[in-house]
Amino acid sequence: MSQPAHLDSVDAAVDLLLSRIDGPLHVGAPLGLGKPHRLLNALYARIEADASRPLHLYTALSLDPPGGGKGLEARFLKPFAQRHFGDDFPRLAYVQALKRDALPKHVEVEEFYLQSGALLHSKQAQQRYASLNYTHVARALGDRGVNAIVQKVARSADGTHLSLSCNTDLTFDAIDAVVARGLPRPVLVAEVDPELPWLGGDAAVEAGFFDIVVVPPGPYPRLFGLPRQPVNDADYAIGFHASTLVRDGGTLQIGIGALADALCHALALRHTDNDAYRTVLRALGSPAAADAALSPFTQGLYGCSEMINEGFRRLVETGVIKRRVVDDIGLMQRVADDCATADDHARLLREGEYLHGAFYLGSPDLYQWLRDLSVDERRAIGMKRVSAVNELYGGNETLERLQRRDARFFNTCMMATVLGAAVSDALSDGHVVSGVGGQYNFVAMAHALPDARSALLLRATRDAGGRTRSNIVWNYGHTTIPRHLRDVYISEYGIADVRGRSDEDCIAAMLAITDTRFQHELQATAIANGKLRRDAALPARAHRNTPGHLRESLSAFRRSGALPDYPLGSDFTPVEQRLVKALGWLKAATASRGGKLRTVLRASVSAAAQDRESLQRMGLLAPRGLAERLEARLLALALRETSGP
Repeated sequence: MSQPAHLDSVDAAVDLLLSRIDGPLHVGAPLGLGKPHRLLNALYARIEADASRPLHLYTALSLDPPGGGKGLEARFLKPFAQRHFGDDFPRLAYVQALKRDALPKHVEVEEFYLQSGALLHSKQAQQRYASLNYTHVARALGDRGVNAIVQKVARSADGTHLSLSCNTDLTFDAIDAVVARGLPRPVLVAEVDPELPWLGGDAAVEAGFFDIVVVPPGPYPRLFGLPRQPVNDADYAIGFHASTLVRDGGTLQIGIGALADALCHALALRHTDNDAYRTVLRALGSPAAADAALSPFTQGLYGCSEMINEGFRRLVETGVIKRRVVDDIGLMQRVADDCATADDHARLLREGEYLHGAFYLGSPDLYQWLRDLSVDERRAIGMKRVSAVNELYGGNETLERLQRRDARFFNTCMMATVLGAAVSDALSDGHVVSGVGGQYNFVAMAHALPDARSALLLRATRDAGGRTRSNIVWNYGHTTIPRHLRDVYISEYGIADVRGRSDEDCIAAMLAITDTRFQHELQATAIANGKLRRDAALPARAHRNTPGHLRESLSAFRRSGALPDYPLGSDFTPVEQRLVKALGWLKAATASRGGKLRTVLRASVSAAAQDRESLQRMGLLAPRGLAERLEARLLALALRETSGP
């Protein structure tokens, strides 16, 4: 490999990039953490003012810290964002332009996955969204003729190697796709970030792999940390129900968010305090509570997930993730046949990896954990191409089938129909909330592997416009996963195993995990459309599918701390944790006009505030003027309403 150009200025890197490419720029940038923010901002600033150099940027998940908001939200978010992200965090300039629909005509930004809900109202973002399976993105980049790829990297101590670290997902596949079309290899530009954890193996390349390596001067802004969200009763119930599907010695894939956090907490509790775990299951009425197979993990799990997140850290630390694999078909076959030799086991321990991912993203604690890993622990984590993680058909299918035994793929959806279709990425009018990402990949893989299951997790209801609505519906104007691929759905009220079932049986199973308030209407619709017999009865326990019954079932565990608000740690201070709960209650209570009037009236006649710490944190300890006094009263009411466990 030739030596790259080493630079210490992002502006100099932009100069060199522009000199090496004639005409329009077709630039690829990793999703999430791997974006070189300062380099991209310098490139955008240069191109924004020069219409003679059109820019087409292809990326996904352009992370942007939360904005200021208004009222109480702004009072909470501004201090938190300053502390968590730092005042010097380089917000992506093109994202700010997208939010205002202010990209110049000669600049296009095309994303295949959006930060959830962040760009719902951006016409430019919605129009240039590309609906793609994660594993099809590299092919699309080849079709678009990408001529440059920019990426944030870590650098070895001696400077001879670079690590793609957080994003091995698409870079290699995209280069291969471009070259396979007879096009020149893209110009590769690396921005070194000393804050990025070093990961070796497939993530590491010689410095000469890149054409340009830029090391901007410090100080270096913090890596983007996703704030961990609280886990409520419904989330915990979903997580514990889901955990009963996981087999010892199996394979685990999970998404991100409170539902994944709850699942990982349940799996860790199953391993470290099995009696407590089964007690929670009994309280939830789970038929699996007495299942002998739900004992602590002996073989452990192998993690194979496009995204490595907070939950995997906990599962590694508690000894749940520990089943190792190697890229040797013969050895993995002997393990599957239970005839592995002592040498085989020694090699597994020496060379094996127990966690594979295509990218990682999480809290600052996750990044610190990756930095602090011992050499042996770091060696057990392999960052791979997304084509190697999310599908079976990349050339090593026999090996991957042996490695991914008893696979359980857990992802979330917004809604599901009683006939088994899932709504995960967009609304019925076409507006995109997030993206398909790898969800379809894992659903399809679950059907391709004989002993695998795909479980889509969803909350049974949502509050919108002051009304409670069911997330299990008869029909919807958009679907992400078609009903012919239905497999397992899990709500807080249980598990609906609908793989291979008739429509009648599928509807019955979905009704069993639907909130009681919506079961009869859905049942009547199914009967009216000839999909259920008129004498069809709801399941015997269906009347217990209420938030009140769930709250009562889990209240003792919430009080004891067995089900904490933040099972994987929190980025909020104790005062902020109280405020998060209070502000959530207040948002729900004032969602409708009537609710807002009732809440304001209650606040105006309620007792004086007791939680002075929270009021001080929000700058409302000594309110001035009518507006501030009303905010203080509303907050005090919300704090009292949420002061219990």
